[in-house]
Order: sequence, then C-alpha cells, then structure tokens
Amino acid sequence: MVINWLGQACFKIQSGEFVMVIDPFSKEIGFVPPRFRADAVLVTHAHFDHSNSDSLTGDPFIISGPGEYEVKGIYVEGIETFHDASRGKERGMNTVYRIELEGLRLAHLGDFGESAMRDETVEALGDIDILMLPVGGRFTVDADAAAKVVKQIEPRYVIPMHFKIPGLKINLDSADAFLKEMGAAKIEAQEKFVIKKKDIGEEEKTEVVLLKPS
Repeated sequence: MVINWLGQACFKIQSGEFVMVIDPFSKEIGFVPPRFRADAVLVTHAHFDHSNSDSLTGDPFIISGPGEYEVKGIYVEGIETFHDASRGKERGMNTVYRIELEGLRLAHLGDFGESAMRDETVEALGDIDILMLPVGGRFTVDADAAAKVVKQIEPRYVIPMHFKIPGLKINLDSADAFLKEMGAAKIEAQEKFVIKKKDIGEEEKTEVVLLKPS
C-alpha cells in the first residue's frame, strides 16, 4: 500500500491497481486539484476543500456519508461525528471513515472538531493501524486535542493533515505544536508512506509519519 498526501485532508491510497482518494479539494485552496483516475472517492463533508470529487477521472464510486460500503473488495465504514465542539451547531456534520485494505485498518477523521472523541466513536473505529487526523485547529481539533485523540485511538501510525503549508489559502496553524506534543518535533517529512501488513509489529507505541504534499 502506498499513501500520498496531496495537501489539506486529501490522500491518495493505492493498492496495486486500486486507487482511493479521500477529500479531494478544489482550486480555491491554492493548489491544483487532483486529476487522475480513481476507483473510489471518500468525502467527509461538503466543504469546498474536501468534496471536489468531479476533478477525478475513471467514474469512481463516491462515498459521502455514514454507512457500510464495499468497493472492489475494500471495506469502508462511515461514522457520523461533529465538525465542531457544539454538536454541529457551528459547522455541521462530519464523517470519519474506517477502511480495511490489505489486512490493514485505516481511519481518516476528516474535519473532526469535537473537543474529545466520544466513547461510541472510539468503539466504532476499533483497532486502527494508520490514523489520518487534522492538527491545524481553527476549523478542527488543534494540536492538543489531536494528541488526546491519538491517545484514545492508540494507532500504530499517525499521519497529521489539515495544517498550514506554503501556498495554502486557508488560515490554519502549522503541524509544529502537534509534532512537539507527540515527541516528534525533529522527524523528517517523507515523500510517501509505503506500508504492508507484515510491517506492523507488536510494539504498541504510536509512530508519527509526516508527509510532504505531493
């Protein structure tokens, strides 16, 4: 499995010929939208920086809300959460996704904005190998809250997203505070994350994977 971060909350996840894209953005955020073939597109909520599924080619299967789905043998479960700490009164709803692919369990939290993850959400997610979560605050959890979510879920790997990077027109905080909270202030950003089931060891410690936008 190869995981690329395209910026904001957008990821390209590839397994062989199968391509999944999560939260494709529009050009308004300051970057060129993803324009390649996809088999499946997951949309966590309808904001312009997360829902530009029209930019992808290949007639992908679109998933845009809670429920259980199967796409070419890939299992996806959408779990409803709130975009803010006021039970959706400020920014509405958000879907977090649990994905089973190549024997690995991934979770993408979209614009999760609750002050803490509710017990029922943690239970619905279950054991997670790779967690993708926002850390830039302002519209989502900030660094401190994100670090607490990591402790609740206890993934093997965590990939920060939705934070300030050069060229982004949306006002967010950088990932620095989150990396410091996680004891990973000095890690180097990678071009991509390549992972297989056999790479998941017995160690319970969470490792931070910082990706460069591609």
